[in-house]
Amino acid sequence: MEIDDAPRRRSDTLAALTAEDLDPLSQEELAARVAALEAEIARTRRRMQHAVNQRASADALFRT
Repeated sequence: MEIDDAPRRRSDTLAALTAEDLDPLSQEELAARVAALEAEIARTRRRMQHAVNQRASADALFRT
């Protein structure tokens, strides 16, 4: 396996995304990027809510 084939660590992916130069991007590309990031935020929030609900269910189960 070559270094480029290795899975990226999560922090590396986020760091690369936030370090990317936005200057060469057109308005359309920037709008597409914003839409993709908003979709990822929504997906992350859904996952967070799922985790909260799962924890609440587990807490309720073990409280009885």
